[in-house]
Amino acid sequence: MKSLIIDKAGEEAYNYFSKYVGIESEKTFVLSSTNLFNILNNHNKYNGIINLSRTNDIRFINKFFEAVNSRLNDGDVFIGCLETISNRMKRLPIGKIPVIGKIYYTIEFVFNRISPKIVGLKKIYFLLTRGRNRLLSKAEVLGRLVCCGFEIIDYQLIGCLTYYVVKKVKEPVFDMHPSYGPLYKMPRIGKNGKIIKVYKMRTMHPYAEYLHSYILKLHGYAESGKPANDFRLTPWGKFMRKYWLDELPQLINVLKGDLKLVGIRPISQRYFQDIPKDIQEMRLKHKPGCIPPYVALNRKSNVNSVLQAEREYMEEKARHPYTTDTKYFFKALFNIIFKRKRSA
Repeated sequence: MKSLIIDKAGEEAYNYFSKYVGIESEKTFVLSSTNLFNILNNHNKYNGIINLSRTNDIRFINKFFEAVNSRLNDGDVFIGCLETISNRMKRLPIGKIPVIGKIYYTIEFVFNRISPKIVGLKKIYFLLTRGRNRLLSKAEVLGRLVCCGFEIIDYQLIGCLTYYVVKKVKEPVFDMHPSYGPLYKMPRIGKNGKIIKVYKMRTMHPYAEYLHSYILKLHGYAESGKPANDFRLTPWGKFMRKYWLDELPQLINVLKGDLKLVGIRPISQRYFQDIPKDIQEMRLKHKPGCIPPYVALNRKSNVNSVLQAEREYMEEKARHPYTTDTKYFFKALFNIIFKRKRSA
């Protein structure tokens, strides 16, 4: 078994696997396969499963992970690997050719990354490729694993592949309607605690929502009030967030009546749990808004400044219910245009 793994993945990978599973144990299943039936046809239960084939070449990724989940007990380990988008660019020699390299990767990104996620092109793409050599991000694969009932233990770049180590903690979620498109809906807490679906332009990789608690566990919150060192964010997502372009679809929520133009930010249930109790109680009395108070008050975007700005807004709103929003709207507009106030 040792020679098989070293031949396929290298000695460094073998040593990495050895830290988490007993490779020579009969309760460890080592395979190099992209076919989920090689998992399903094996009815044994294992303490560890290692797949040496890239996740990029698996046609039905979630079904494969769900099959692995079914062959493990809670606490047992699964190890796999993927080639990230950035490592693909480094591996292929064409990437070193100026201009031509960028053109090639743009075409490959559209074909191997975007096409599999567009309804009209999806069937054609998989008919031509059978799902092999797909472009995947680390965030998407780790998010899929969490969705399929695993907890992330570790991941490490070895050569051109990122190896991940996860353990089974529950049954899969069986998410039948994952969000892939540029426009998606986020569950947020509305007035009176009602869960509303807030529209946004996608700034994160697919399945990133499943990694929220994991990112907070690793790095906590940044001064902006958002998760620190968040690798779920795409390069273009940073630009869109800076200029609030990702929040333009929230106007749909305004028309639906879920949001108003000015008000406290619509926040997730996870973030709601981390704010002071008195602000939680105050928040539930208000409808969230698109333009947050910290912009109107020209405050910093760190957690304390944002919460203090929201407190002041809600207190003023209680005293002047009919004029506060108009006042805050024009102050925010002034700060954005003339003081160049930008999002975190």
